[in-house]
Formats: sequence, C-alpha cells, structure tokens
Amino acid sequence: MNAERLLQHYERIADAPDALARLRRFILDLAVRGKLVPQDANDEPASELLKRIAKEKARLVKAEEIRKPKAIPTQQEAPFPIPANWRWSQLAEIGILSPRNDAPDTLQASFVPMPMIATEYGVTNQHEVRPWGAIKKGYTHFAEGDVGLAKITPCFENGKSTVFKNLTGGIGAGTTELHIVRPLFVDKDYILLFLKSPEFIETGILKMTGTAGQKRVPTEYFAFSPFPLPPLAEQRRIVAKVDELMGLCDRLEVAREAREATRDRLAAASLARLNAPDPETFQADTCFALEALPALTTRPDQIKALRQTILNLAVRGKLVPQDAKDEPASELLKRIAKKRAALLNAGYPNPDEARTQIKKLNEQSVPDSLDALPQGWAWATLLQCSGLVIDCKNKTAPYVGSGIRLIRTTNVRDGRMNLNDQKYVDQKTYEIWSARCTPEPGDILITREAPMGEVCLMPPGEKICLGQRMMLARLVPDTIDPNFMIYSLRDPNLMDRVQDKPIGATVQHLRVGGVETLLVPLPPLAEQRRIVAKVDTLMALCDRLESSLTATAVTRRRLLDALLAETLAPVDTREMEVAE
Repeated sequence: MNAERLLQHYERIADAPDALARLRRFILDLAVRGKLVPQDANDEPASELLKRIAKEKARLVKAEEIRKPKAIPTQQEAPFPIPANWRWSQLAEIGILSPRNDAPDTLQASFVPMPMIATEYGVTNQHEVRPWGAIKKGYTHFAEGDVGLAKITPCFENGKSTVFKNLTGGIGAGTTELHIVRPLFVDKDYILLFLKSPEFIETGILKMTGTAGQKRVPTEYFAFSPFPLPPLAEQRRIVAKVDELMGLCDRLEVAREAREATRDRLAAASLARLNAPDPETFQADTCFALEALPALTTRPDQIKALRQTILNLAVRGKLVPQDAKDEPASELLKRIAKKRAALLNAGYPNPDEARTQIKKLNEQSVPDSLDALPQGWAWATLLQCSGLVIDCKNKTAPYVGSGIRLIRTTNVRDGRMNLNDQKYVDQKTYEIWSARCTPEPGDILITREAPMGEVCLMPPGEKICLGQRMMLARLVPDTIDPNFMIYSLRDPNLMDRVQDKPIGATVQHLRVGGVETLLVPLPPLAEQRRIVAKVDTLMALCDRLESSLTATAVTRRRLLDALLAETLAPVDTREMEVAE
C-alpha cells in the first residue's frame, strides 16, 4: 500500500476542494478493503473467527439469552477483492441485531437523542441520564460497546453512526430510527469504520426505501449487506491505523484553518485600507492590495470581496482621480432634464406613461444631509438620472413552451442576464405586459425581490417581457454611461442609498418608490468613463484570479485523484483475492 506517497504530497493538494473530506473517506475505504495495514500469516483467519461466533450464538440461544436468529441469506456477489485470510460476512452473522436490555426500572441509564449521535469517525456520542423505567419502552435499546446507525435520511447520508461508550449504568436507549448491532468477538470500532465507509453509505443511499421526504435504510441492508471481515488481530491493527491517520487529518485540518485565517486577516486588512482610505497612502495601499491579493486568494468568496471593494471605491470617487476640467455632474443633470422634458412632453413612450413620469419627477427630492462627494459630483435620484423608470405588471404572466423570453428575478444575477429556469410568453401576453413601455436593448433591469437590487443591461438583439417584481430604467441617450450606472447599482452598500426602505415580514422586497428615489452619486460624464475603464480592468484581474483559482483547483483535484488511485493499487496483487 502506497499511502506514504499520498501523505508526502499532501501539502500540494491540501487546498483541493474537499481534500480532507476525501482523504478521510479514502482512509476508511482502504481500511475495509484490507489495504491499510499488512496481513500477518500468524493471525487466526476470519474463517475460524466465524466458527467461534457461531458457537457463541448457539450457546446464547440454548441459554435463552437471545432468540434463535433468522437464517442468513446466501452471500451476495463480493463488491471488491479482499485478502485471502479475510471472509465476507454480514452484520447479522457477526453480532446480535436489535438487542434488548433487562435492568431495574430505577437504574440510571443513558438516553441518546438522534442529534447527539456522532457524525465524524472517532467522535463519542453524548447522552442524557434518565431512569431506565422511563426509556425502556418505545425506544431502541443498546448497551456499552454496541454499534448504532441512524436509518433515516439525511442522518444516514451524513454518516451518523457510533459506538456507544461511557453509558450511565452500562445501557441506554434512544430514537427508534436506529439500527443496532451487538458484536460477538468482532472489534466494535472496526464495525463503525465499516458503517462510515464510502462503499456502505453510497450503496445504502441507493437501497433506501420510503417517500422522498423520509427515506430509511432497510433492516435487510443493514443486516445482510456484504461485510468484509478480517482476522480479529488485524481488525485491531486497522482501527489503530485509522485512528492514527484520522489524527493526522485533524492536524492537517487545524493547519489548513490556520493558513486560511492568516490569509483572511491579511486580505481583510488590505481591503479595509481601501474601504477607509488615507488620502496620503491610498495609491500605495491600492497597489499593494492588488499585488498582494492574488497570493492571498484561495477561495471564491475572497474574490467576491475584492469585486465588492472595487465597486464601492468606484461609486465613492476613490478609484480614479478627479479632473477640474470635466463638466460637473450638476450640468449633466441639467442636460438630462432638458432632453427628458422634450421626450415626455412629446408623449414618449406613450401619452399616459409620459404624464405618469412627469408627475413622479415633480415629487422627486434629494435629502440635504448626505455624505460629501468628490469635486464635480452630485447626488440625484435614479429617476432624475433617467429618461423613465417603469414598474412591471405585477401579476404572474401565463407561460408558454416557447416564444418571447420572460425575464424574472431569477434571470438577473451578478450584472448579467441568464437563462436560469427560463420561461416564455406569447405575443399577446407580451403586448399586454409591455403596455407601459416596451423593453429595449440598453435598458437597465432591476429586481425588487429574490434578491433585491440585482441589475443588468438588456443585451443587444434581445426581445424580452418584464416579469413580476422587475423594473426597468431607461437612460437618456448620450448622457450617463450605462456601464457606470450598472456598476453604481451593484455597489455592495446600495441599500444604504434606498430612501423608501424595503418591506416584507418574511421575504423583503423593494418598493417601486424605493427604486425610483434610489440615491445615485453621479460623477461628470468624462469621469464616469474613466471609472468604467478602470473597473473593467480590475474586474478582468478578478476574472483572471477566478480562472487561476479554478485551474489550480482542477490541478489539485487531478493530483489528488492520481495519488488516491496510486495509493489504492496494491503493492503486490498476488496478496489479494476474492475470498470465498
């Protein structure tokens, strides 16, 4: 067995997705295949162990200590090869299933609810202390050294199984959703690692019965699934080796968490200096952060934090320098108002909607006590920045199999329009739902719910229908850079700029007025374009970081797969055979 090579290279794969979880599963898989420790010809073979178990069972039956067990079914096809001195068995053969405990009602015993049953290998279950008379009826019995398996989903899928230890009074009871086996001359911890092994759990998931909401591991699977039985001496060597390797995994996990914590602190410190900049050191801090963050970035959430910092800096005027020669935003807003008035007075996009937009514009206002903005910037509402802002028809549109795309809140994420669970409407529905305004390429789409405040630009060549909880903002041509507005609306602190706060007891959503009166920190048009160029450059850096992260993860995963496959290969295949 080539486990040493795997451990030698572990540092190279430690940051692979689920590396430690996979390593733990792999250790258990090797253990039950006979590939974790060498065999010893001096060990009593498993065949003799089975004879001793059968003799003990016969004695217990004769003494009327247990009922006569049911007949053991014919062994299924062996799922994998095992060493020559092992034997395929079944839990029903090597132990007593669902045992009962006899004790005085006054005895203080252990009660173990389902949540207290251990998930991880080697973790001892917790328990409560209750009188035996209070728990002996209606609950599953077990005793010190018995092995239990949670039979329901998702507990079974999460590996909830345990060796019952340190029980008050030596016995206990717990949830009825437990399979119990009391081992006879078989190491209890070896049975546990078998119950947590990938082969047993993955096959068991396929065997579960019941409804989708509440499936159970059948008693037949627990009792009669193939159980790879080593000699007793080897069982103990396997358990000792698994304990050793799981201890190593624990140390590796602690080391990895320490590395991640250090990276997180350094990355957070770098981003904090940007979010609360010192004017004298800001440029140096920015250069340092952008140079250092690639080395500190190992997870997607860290790149997300960098993207959010970039957007926040952009809308605060901290990303590019101001230029006194730029036309100020106050003049830009005057030009927008003049062009918008001409359009609306001419009945654009239709007379009714034009009157509605004019009325709402007359109600717009900007609070006096707002944060100071950079030179040349001005505060305005989204409606003041736009030609018009339109709410959707707040009713679920009738779907058809194909036709015109209906853009719902699920179709707008991370600044883009997507095809997630795409729905369609026919031409008649499209016309009714677009009566206020027909969506056009370049329009800004805004979600009011699930989640609030996702935005994107409607791409060229698209024909869409606006779905429920969606809004549309159309900028006046040649005034505000649409990409700047998208970046501004993607500011992680956007909700701080909402005047008409979100409502909803369970699922919060933005009011229509909350979108229309959303406060926008508006720079001069020339600076908008410089900001967009800078953000585009930095977002491209984030894209490269993500690609690098993905490529590194793939490389680590492939290396891990190769090392696991190499480790699984026996040193001498002649040592292995399918035991009869």
